[in-house]
Amino acid sequence: MISFISGRLLSLMVTTLVASIVVFMLMQVLPGDPALIILGMNAEPETVAALHRQLGFDQPMWLRYLQWIGGFFVGDFGTSITYSVPISELLGPRIMVTVPLALMSMLISIFGAIVIGVYAAANRGKIGDTIAMGIAQIGVAIPNFWLALLLILLFALKLLWFPASGFSGWDDGIWNGLRSLVLPALALGLPLAAILGRVTRSAVIETLGEDFIRTARAKGLSRSAALWKHAVPNALIPVVTIVGLQFSFLLAGTIIIENVFNLPGIGRLVFQAIAQRDLVTVQSLVTLLAASVIIVNFVVDLVYGYLDPRLSNGGH
Repeated sequence: MISFISGRLLSLMVTTLVASIVVFMLMQVLPGDPALIILGMNAEPETVAALHRQLGFDQPMWLRYLQWIGGFFVGDFGTSITYSVPISELLGPRIMVTVPLALMSMLISIFGAIVIGVYAAANRGKIGDTIAMGIAQIGVAIPNFWLALLLILLFALKLLWFPASGFSGWDDGIWNGLRSLVLPALALGLPLAAILGRVTRSAVIETLGEDFIRTARAKGLSRSAALWKHAVPNALIPVVTIVGLQFSFLLAGTIIIENVFNLPGIGRLVFQAIAQRDLVTVQSLVTLLAASVIIVNFVVDLVYGYLDPRLSNGGH
């Protein structure tokens, strides 16, 4: 188990380092000069050169990368060109929006996937299976931003159950804060639940055909008990891996959803930084999001290794 965790940790560090190099290099080859965007296209060359020195753009690329990545790993993400404040100060309040939103979306997707997938598998070939998979297919096909607009029209504008946009803040009470995130979380989580529901159905059906399920049924265990006590726990093992892989799409979706609902989260900050060509902020935020995905997949690998000891024991 120790060698398994060590190998995954090494993979995590190497992958994060490679991702940071790729992001940094992409930011360098983008057209346009951030100094000209800040000062204006008619700025004097001497003024532009002075700002280049202030921003460190006159230094070799490799040195700028080392300075940036060295600070990144100790929590110093650099200074925003647009806001002229440390990026870590911009991140603080926004993390308190994006992280709860991501967690709520993930819980909705996992719960929805289990309900849809297990119900469809238990009623395989029946009308319930067809309806459940039809709903899942619609969920896969609907873009999350369009689903967000539908949710706003129904639950915010017509039923008045939830606010249409904005975030009331946690100081206004936990319930009010969560209430502001319900519709965005549904818009993010339901399409993912549809994808995971199809995977769950296939995994449960495959597990129901295993010998140990037939043995349990032969010993007098009811169909429902065999399903929930034996089939579902074993079927969720491959689903765990899909959850980790889909987490990257969930984070990418926050950039769109936070703009649709006008939420002051990391996704909206990324969008604003891109629009303002704040390259320092963009490269730090994108690398941070990439590192988050890598860490989540590392945790998923550990959970997968715990659920299936053969992996952590080298396949024996």
